[in-house]
Amino acid sequence: MHRTRARLSDGREIVYYDEAPGRTPVPDPRGLPPVEPVCEVRRDPLTGDHVTITAHRNARTFLPPADRCPLCPGGLASEIPDPAYDVTVFENRFPSFDARTPPAPATAPDGVERARGAGRCEVVCYTDDHSASLATLPVSRVRTVVDAWADRTAELSALPDVEQVYVFENRGAEIGATLHHPHGQIYAYPFVPPRTGRTLAMAAARPGLFGDVLAAERDGPRVVLAGEHWTAYVPAAARWPVEVHLTPHRHVPDLAALDGAERDELAVLYRDLLRRCDALYAAPLPYVAGWHQAPVGEGRDLVRLHLELFSVRRAAGKIKYLAGSESGMGAWINDVPPEEAAARLRAAGEPPA
Repeated sequence: MHRTRARLSDGREIVYYDEAPGRTPVPDPRGLPPVEPVCEVRRDPLTGDHVTITAHRNARTFLPPADRCPLCPGGLASEIPDPAYDVTVFENRFPSFDARTPPAPATAPDGVERARGAGRCEVVCYTDDHSASLATLPVSRVRTVVDAWADRTAELSALPDVEQVYVFENRGAEIGATLHHPHGQIYAYPFVPPRTGRTLAMAAARPGLFGDVLAAERDGPRVVLAGEHWTAYVPAAARWPVEVHLTPHRHVPDLAALDGAERDELAVLYRDLLRRCDALYAAPLPYVAGWHQAPVGEGRDLVRLHLELFSVRRAAGKIKYLAGSESGMGAWINDVPPEEAAARLRAAGEPPA
C-alpha cells in the first residue's frame, strides 16, 4: 500500500492509497472557498447523551445523478481530481465534527452544557468504479481498504480532542445513504458515544467480557463464518432482522493493531460475509457496517475491536421500520430469531444444488 497526500482547493486533505507506487496528484481545479464548519455539541441534561448541532450539513449533496457523482474521479463535480484511483480518503466537505469549528460557550442561559464539535470526518472511497461494491471488489482491493482504515484510525486517534474513531459504511437508500458510489466514512468523535459508554460499563463489571461472548458463540448455531483469526456470528440478542458481528480471536483495541495475517483473513472473510448478505434476497442488501473500536483514553483495554453489520430488510421487498417502542424507548423487538438468521446466511454462501 502506497500513501500519497494532497490538498483540495478549499484546504481539505485528500489521501490516496494505491496498490502501486508513482502517483502524482492532480491539482483540484474547482477553486472552492475555505470550509467554515459550525459544529456544536450539546449535552442532554436528562440522559447525558451528546447531541451535535450542524446547520451547515443541510446543504450536503443528496442523491445526485450518476454523471454528477462527487466520488467518481475527475471533473468539476468530483471531490477527487485524479482521473483514476484505488482507495481514496478525504475530509468531508460537510463534516459533523471539525477542528476548525469556532469555540462554543460552555453554558448558555438554558443551562445546557455546550462544547465545540472538534474532531474530524472523512469519506473513504473503495474504488473509482461507480457500479461496484465492496462485495464485488477483488480481495486485494479489500485488503487495501483494510490498510487504509487502519492507517486513518492510527492518525485520527492521535489528534487533539479525539476520544474515539468509528469506521463505518451506510449502503443503500433504504438505510439512509445519499450517494450510490461505493464508499464509507470515518468519524473521529470528540466524546465517547453513548453505545460505547454502555459497553464500557458492562465490560468493567465483567472482566473478559468480549472473550467470554466469543467463546460461547464460536461453536454454536449462530456462527456464520469462521477462520483462524476471526469469527462471524449472529448475536443471541440481535436487534435487527439481519445482524452479524465479526470479531477477532485476539484481543486488540482497533484496526491499527491488527497484524498482517489478521488483515489478510479479514479481507477474505469480510468480502464473503458481504456476498452472503447480498445473496439473501438476490439483491444488494441495504446495511450499516460499523467498526467498534476502543476509545483512545480511559477504558481502552476493556473494548475489543469488532464489526457490527445490520440491515433494515426483514424480507424480500419489506423493510423493518422502527416502531414507537424502539424509536421512543430503545426497547427492541426482533421478528427474526437469530438462529434462523444465521442459518439463512450460512445457506446463502452454499453453491446451488
